[in-house]
Amino acid sequence: AYFTLQVIYARRRYKISPPQTTGCPEFERIFRAQVNCSEFFPIFVSLLWVAGIFFHQGVAAVCGLLYLYTRFKYFQGYTMAAQGRLGPLYASAWLLWLLLGLAAAGLLAHFLLP
Repeated sequence: AYFTLQVIYARRRYKISPPQTTGCPEFERIFRAQVNCSEFFPIFVSLLWVAGIFFHQGVAAVCGLLYLYTRFKYFQGYTMAAQGRLGPLYASAWLLWLLLGLAAAGLLAHFLLP
């Protein structure tokens, strides 16, 4: 919701009416950062849910909070400059892979171990 509000504020600040998605570079970076975060959200929620149920709730919650923090830093970095997104992007991707591994380990343990 925070990222969506930032796009709304940027539309007002830079006078870009919907449905336009192009304009000054500042607006386009804010818009792209919000869209990129939205695209990864279903993957994140699914992995978080499965890892929490089948692996461990606490570990999944910590990974989830770290992921949300890295996406926030990604958003902040991207709004300043396109290169500012890279560090947090790699960190958030690493956390998604970790959640995938936890989910897979939990599922395997649940269905293969007696």
